[in-house]
Amino acid sequence: MDNRVLILAPRGRDASVIAQTLRDRTIHVCTDVADLEARVAEGAGAVIVTEEALGGQTLAGFATWLRDQPPWSDLPIIVLAAQRVGPRPAPAQQTLADLGNIVIFERPISAETLQRGVGSALRARGRQYVAREHLEERRQFAATLEQRIEERTADLARANLRLVREIEERERMQAVLVQSQKMEAVGQLTGGVAHDFNNLLTIIRSSVDFLRRDDIAASRRLRYVDAISQTVDRAAKLTAQLLAFARRQALVPVEFDVGAQVESVAELVRPLVGSRIEIEVQPAAIPCFTKADVSQFETALINLAVNGRDAMQGEGKLTFRIEAVVDVPSVRGHAGSTGDFVAITVSDCGCGIPAEQLPSIFEPFYTTKEVGKGTGLGLSQVFGFAKQSGGEITVLSETGKGTAFRLYLPRTSGRRTARIEPVVELARTTLPRAGLRVLVVEDNDAVGRFAVEMLADLGHSPTRAANAEEAFAYLGADANGFDAVFSDVMMPGIDGLTMARILRDRFRTLPVLLTSGYSHVVAQEGTHGFELLQKPYSVGALAERLEQVVQNSLSGASHWAKSATS
Repeated sequence: MDNRVLILAPRGRDASVIAQTLRDRTIHVCTDVADLEARVAEGAGAVIVTEEALGGQTLAGFATWLRDQPPWSDLPIIVLAAQRVGPRPAPAQQTLADLGNIVIFERPISAETLQRGVGSALRARGRQYVAREHLEERRQFAATLEQRIEERTADLARANLRLVREIEERERMQAVLVQSQKMEAVGQLTGGVAHDFNNLLTIIRSSVDFLRRDDIAASRRLRYVDAISQTVDRAAKLTAQLLAFARRQALVPVEFDVGAQVESVAELVRPLVGSRIEIEVQPAAIPCFTKADVSQFETALINLAVNGRDAMQGEGKLTFRIEAVVDVPSVRGHAGSTGDFVAITVSDCGCGIPAEQLPSIFEPFYTTKEVGKGTGLGLSQVFGFAKQSGGEITVLSETGKGTAFRLYLPRTSGRRTARIEPVVELARTTLPRAGLRVLVVEDNDAVGRFAVEMLADLGHSPTRAANAEEAFAYLGADANGFDAVFSDVMMPGIDGLTMARILRDRFRTLPVLLTSGYSHVVAQEGTHGFELLQKPYSVGALAERLEQVVQNSLSGASHWAKSATS
């Protein structure tokens, strides 16, 4: 029935001639329009109508049936028209338009042409039936999907629920999964970090033990003091790297030395990839700088390193190569770019990526790893970082020989490279201005007492408050003669950043210096214009930064006073 050819030719011998021509097909000659409508509802592969059947409103019901076809269906119609010189009357034109999927043959028409036209129409109809079957299979699959999900374990049901929510809120959940992936990598780094920190603590502990001895020479005492200071700097650097990697700091693009940063990342990933993987860094022939988010840069390289480790199954060679280039090739249908770029290539000698999978590897949630081995967001993070930074990411891979990812970033001059704060000499501990009244706000007793002692040794008059409420009480309505506030950020109740904003509203010229080892508030919101002294800090750093905020406050007060009187 589905391959029948319905013929509607109400005049003359047209119907019998068409039937005779198509005698090798399953045909049905309709007696009138009502018969056509009834037969087409039973199933048809094509319909042949003569132009004489299109007059008036006789085909209105058939046109309605065509308009209401299911989505998969578009019944082909062959119209046998009489030769004419001028255009068809408007009603006939409208009727043709209502019929939709039509082919018009002008008579007289050869038997071969008619047979070929009908054959093409039936083949097109056959493809529609295949589409119908596929749609029906999908419908049946969807109808049984819920039942099959219910038969799975409760964990899979919860996972499916999370997947539905991820589809509905894709943008929000992608950021959450990126963070989850980074924290998973941090967990894998725990062993290596513990090893490094224990080494640092060993140096500090041993140096302190020797400093407690009465018979130690002055030169050796100074050497142990220097060892403690340098070890603290190394520990602070390691902590900062971990916080940046976990995206727990305020993230802003800065200009940095790509070579030095790649070296740092290579050291960071050594415990992650394992001792059986050799890591090689090939520096560029010239210094290369870029301006980007350092945390995301590190995360991108770590993601690529982890992929290389997995591809090599924990044994092989991982290479970081840095080059200065003058263009970015055309890739994924986008035109290339010309200019100064730095290219960082991360290559491995692993299993490689099949060619048919390469176009999809940067898509979110796409992964070539086994189930449970990855979220499929690592390479999409690298792709997004490259694009947001004005760069590009390319990949070359050969099955069985390895993969090379090449990250392009705009190359800068390096003149505004982020400054690394130097270690302040212990001898430089005298402020140009002494005798400041400083309110120290610190909830930790040991740290608070030590900060008070340092400020007192620097020649100031410190007063300690344990929290923001006590600080407000000490300051009163007019700052009560205090020259500056030195406050921790992380405190119970009102945090230091919120307290500083309140103080800025109350006392326009009262300088506030914040300090923190880590704060999620600062990581999410920034410092809101306040100076931040990172823990651990030296006496010299505290002295310089306190002097700086006081001087800035005096300059700001003078400018404000001039503006108010002008």
